[in-house]
Amino acid sequence: MDALSYDASHDASFAPATPRALATEAVHAGRDDLAALGLHAVPLDLSTTYPSHDARAEAERIDAFATTGARPEGPPVYARLDNPTTARFETALARLEGTESAVAFASGMAALTAVLLVRASMGLRHVVAVRPLYGCSDHLLTAGLLGTQVTWTDVAGIADAIRPDTGLVMVETPANPTLAEVDIRAVAHACGSVPLLVDSTFATPVLQRPVEHGARIVLHSATKYLGGHGDVLAGVVACDEEFAGKLRQVRFATGGVLHPLASYLLLRGLSTLPVRMRAASASAAELARRLAADPRIARVHYPEIGGAMVSFEVYGDPHDVIAGVRLITPAVSLGSVDTLIQHPASISHRIVDEGDRRSAGVSDRLLRMSVGLEDVEDLWRDLTEALSARPGRSAAEGAVRESRSAVR
Repeated sequence: MDALSYDASHDASFAPATPRALATEAVHAGRDDLAALGLHAVPLDLSTTYPSHDARAEAERIDAFATTGARPEGPPVYARLDNPTTARFETALARLEGTESAVAFASGMAALTAVLLVRASMGLRHVVAVRPLYGCSDHLLTAGLLGTQVTWTDVAGIADAIRPDTGLVMVETPANPTLAEVDIRAVAHACGSVPLLVDSTFATPVLQRPVEHGARIVLHSATKYLGGHGDVLAGVVACDEEFAGKLRQVRFATGGVLHPLASYLLLRGLSTLPVRMRAASASAAELARRLAADPRIARVHYPEIGGAMVSFEVYGDPHDVIAGVRLITPAVSLGSVDTLIQHPASISHRIVDEGDRRSAGVSDRLLRMSVGLEDVEDLWRDLTEALSARPGRSAAEGAVRESRSAVR
C-alpha cells in the first residue's frame, strides 16, 4: 500500500485492540496506518482515474462491486466508485458512530436521496416520518420527487402508521429548528423490523450515538458540525456494511460523490469535533439560560442532551433581530466556529407548507441560533443589543441615511 492509497477493507488490522475514548478516535480513526506509511498528515488523493494494465482483473473487480457494492480490493479504479481520502473519512465517522460502515456523499440531501432510492429499489417506497425535519428533507418526502409516499405522524403513532410497503421510519433529534427530542430507543421499538433513520446532525456522535439505542441508519449533514468551519458541503450515512454496499451502488450510479478535498477537510474537522462541541455547548447553555430570563423572549428551546443550538421565540419582530446583529452572522446553515442566526419560517423551512410548519412548532417568531466559539459575553452583548434595536432599521440603513443627511 503506497502513501496515497487506503484500503478500508484492511482497516481492521489497524483497529485498536481495546476501545478508545471518543476524543481519541476523533483524532486517530482513519489515520491508524499513517505511521506505517511514514506519514504524519493524511494524504490527499485528487486522482479521478487510476492506471491498470490488467483489464481482466479490473473487469472482475467491477463485477464484484456491481454485485455487492463492497469496496474493490487493491488500488482504486475510478473516483466515482471510491477514493482513498474519502474512505479514510468514512472509516473515521463509522468508528465515531459505532457502526460497521459509513458512506459519504456530496451533500446531506444527496445522502438522504440515496437512502430513499435504496429502499425504493426494494419496492419499499413508503416512509413514516415525524415532524419537524429539516425543511428540504420535509420537502423531498412530501413532494414525492423520488416516488416516495410519506405518512406524517407523532411518535405515539409510528407503529400504527407502518404499512407492508414501509421502507423507513425517519426522525430528527434534536429536531431542526425546534430542538424537540425523541426517545430513540422507544421509537426503534415501535418500528419493529422497519429500519429507523435518525438525522443526528445537531447532536453529532459527541452527544448521541443512535445505533446504540436501536437505530439502523444515522444521517449527518457533514456540512455542519463534522466539518465545523463553514467551508465543506457534504453528507454521510453511518450504517451496517450490507446497507452501505447498496448505498455505494446508488452513489456510483447517480454520481453524488464527495470530492476528496472535502473529505480531507472533514477528517481535519473530526479531529477537533469533541472539543468544539463541548465548548460551543457550554456557551449555548449559558445563552439559553440568559434568554429564558429575558422579558423580550417568549420561549426558549434547548435540548436536554445539550448541544450548540438554541432556538427562541421573540415578542417583537424577529426580522429586527436578524437585522440588528453585528458579531453574530445572519446566515443559513449551522455548526461553524462562528455563531450564525436565521429565521426558519423565512429560510430553512420556507419550503414547508405554512400550516405544516406551524403545527410542527415552527412559529413565525422563532429564531434559530448556532452558537460558535466566540466569548459568551461578546455574543450576549450582541444579542441583547439586537433585541433592543429600533424596529426596521439596520446599521447599514442607518449609515445610508446619515450619509444622505450629510450630503444635504
